[in-house]
Amino acid sequence: MTEPAPERPQAPRPTTAAPHGPRPTTAAPHGPRPTTAAPHAPTPPPYGAPAPAPVLVAVAHGSRDPRAPRTVRALLDRVRDLRPGLDVRLAHIELNAPLLPDTLDGLRGAGAVLVPLLLGRGHHVKRDLPAATAAAPAVRTRIAEPLGPHPLLVEALYERLLDAGWTPADRGDPRTAVVLAAAGSRDPDSARDTRRTARLLAARLGVPVVPAYASAAAPTVPAALRALAARGRHRAFVASYFTAPGRFASACAAAVPHRAAAPLGDHPATARLVLHRYDRALSANAPADTVTLLASA
Repeated sequence: MTEPAPERPQAPRPTTAAPHGPRPTTAAPHGPRPTTAAPHAPTPPPYGAPAPAPVLVAVAHGSRDPRAPRTVRALLDRVRDLRPGLDVRLAHIELNAPLLPDTLDGLRGAGAVLVPLLLGRGHHVKRDLPAATAAAPAVRTRIAEPLGPHPLLVEALYERLLDAGWTPADRGDPRTAVVLAAAGSRDPDSARDTRRTARLLAARLGVPVVPAYASAAAPTVPAALRALAARGRHRAFVASYFTAPGRFASACAAAVPHRAAAPLGDHPATARLVLHRYDRALSANAPADTVTLLASA
């Protein structure tokens, strides 16, 4: 009887993995995974965190009068006090820095609401601001309606008149009237907006309020004062319908220097109105990257 052959030990199966080593990878050792993001792309907010509010860009006209930019900056300080944490920036259409294109250039990749510190729907609101936003496609912009007309402006005008000597006893006085002095525009919508403010102010004061203009429209302030005097309204005040001091505001006030009110300036009601226009522009049912001109309210 033949004995069975002894079993040979089985050799281990070969493997493709390197002995005692990890599997190879394509990532660089000890380095982060490569990304396709732009090197200077803004860091997105953490998951679930609210997106930052669009920047409020207050757009002033600009003036060679050095008091004008100081007044506008004081107004924006009031706006910041009313809405802490909101990014509020200044821009000018002309004459003063920063100009609107420069302010928009500093907001690339952000959202912004342009609030015109203007008092009616004239050429600047209808043409200049849309042109500036079209030239800055990297900024998601909305354009709010201009400040006027609005009841908050009427309150500011009323208190400026009180500072100029108006008293509640003047209400209903047949000798008294007010000239609402505005910059003037050839745009009929701008004139309609000024007339509406005049009607609102007349209801507040209880005396006639006549719109008059520093340029581009009639009547002038001196002509309006003469027309009122011809009607027996010899005690006339000038309400300065300007956001800030400047050449036009000074010329209108010179007609009756002892009864001319100061411009709206940094009145608290004006600051509240700036935020009201900002909020309305954000609540409008329009995409964030479109230009929005809203009806006055």
